[in-house]
Amino acid sequence: MKAFVVRSYGSPDVLEFADVDRPAPGDREVLVRVRATSVQPYDWHHMRGEPYVARLMPGTLGPRAPKIGILGADIAGHVEAVGGGVTGFRPGDEVYALVAQGGFAEYVCVPEDRLARKPENLTFEQAAAVPLAGVTAHYGLCGQGRMRSGQRVLVNGASGGVGTFAVQIAAASGTTVTAVCGTRNMDLVRSLGADEVIDYTAQDFTRQGRRHDLLLDVAGARSAAVCRRALTAKGTYVAVGGPQGRWLQPAAHVFAAVAMSPLVSQRMVMADVYAYTEHKRSLMALTELIEAGKVTPVIDRSFPFADIPAAVAYQEEGHATGKVVIGF
Repeated sequence: MKAFVVRSYGSPDVLEFADVDRPAPGDREVLVRVRATSVQPYDWHHMRGEPYVARLMPGTLGPRAPKIGILGADIAGHVEAVGGGVTGFRPGDEVYALVAQGGFAEYVCVPEDRLARKPENLTFEQAAAVPLAGVTAHYGLCGQGRMRSGQRVLVNGASGGVGTFAVQIAAASGTTVTAVCGTRNMDLVRSLGADEVIDYTAQDFTRQGRRHDLLLDVAGARSAAVCRRALTAKGTYVAVGGPQGRWLQPAAHVFAAVAMSPLVSQRMVMADVYAYTEHKRSLMALTELIEAGKVTPVIDRSFPFADIPAAVAYQEEGHATGKVVIGF
């Protein structure tokens, strides 16, 4: 099969288009013919090996090259074959999943318990925009954030992949949603269900005098200590990401929030989607919302499979609204 393989750290040029062996499904695994994938910060962080300190820690970054040979965390496609013990899927089923690796290839094996039925009203490219961003938003709000109807929710970084899903999920849950984004995306974010939109280039959401029950911080542009000003006394701050940086900045932002939690009245937590084990449950909840017309993936651009390096370079610029997807 064809795949983009990464053997060393560097620019998108290190993504090598190569012939590799097609995987075979093991017990309780499903072989998926990938019809679409997407790119996101997860991919270029591994490609670049950043933040550098992560290369010295246990995980998917090694000292000289990533331990993941084929990147790509989102997949949508159809079942090609099933391994022993698989009962929930059969060849031809249209599916999607959040995988640890392998989306930048024509085929990938996925454990049955991580695979979900693709929403019937989405194309494969639309469906590929959902898994990582959608599950992160759902977990951050409904899991770590313990979101409830009637609450006031603020989403900081509302126009990116996670943010566009978070605004819609929060609105569909009966909350009052305040969204923070840049000027050019204000109308879009409002159309997704935000009750109030704050332009971060003109206003500081931490100094508006409003207090929110839940703050989902996707952008990570302000410290958790400063963001507390926008929370009620018993509110919850959920850190999804941190500022871009090659050394400690991204991790330090998130861990500082968690370390602060025992010292303040608010809950300060992080949403690490790869420490979360209920991906399928979130995907099924998202499928229900999508098929009900309450959530729709926002796609900035679509690239063909052969142009994955260009797609990663574009996403790395940090200006995409919603998701960047790849069609096969």
